[in-house]
Amino acid sequence: MTEPVTLDPARSALVLVDLMDRIVALPLEPRKGTEVLAASQELATAFRSAGAPVVLIRVERPGVAEQPPGSGLVAGLAQDGDVEIVKRTIGGFQGTGLDERLRELGVTTLVFGGIATNLGVESTARAAGDLGYDLVFVEDAMAAFTAAEHEASVRLDFPRLGSVVRAAELTLGRG
Repeated sequence: MTEPVTLDPARSALVLVDLMDRIVALPLEPRKGTEVLAASQELATAFRSAGAPVVLIRVERPGVAEQPPGSGLVAGLAQDGDVEIVKRTIGGFQGTGLDERLRELGVTTLVFGGIATNLGVESTARAAGDLGYDLVFVEDAMAAFTAAEHEASVRLDFPRLGSVVRAAELTLGRG
């Protein structure tokens, strides 16, 4: 983990990955999906209050007539004004228009949470880094299928890509 981080809400967006009923309900580590959801909802409230965008990404399986039950975002997560993105790959940028939406909003820093740390979150973050965004990872707003997978991303990969913080260490300053 790093020092506390203060962000400019005019240039920052919260990106929450795959907070869907069927994914939040999976057996996850090092925390339950409901804990990730609670931390993510608190972050989303703070970002909205500061006037910063909240991006909610969910996955749809390509080539199927009907998505599995629980494929929508968790009820109550999305609010008016949020950016909702449907992805069909592991990461949230490929073929979704997300980069264009963020650029229109003037966003240069992305703050990540979601499930799974080492899959959807990391894949989306790596693409964001390649596109030139500054990255912040909120460790206690993520989980994976095993604690080892989560820890590998948080301890080894994410510090090379950006800053790793806990939710309490993140502040939105004045734009």
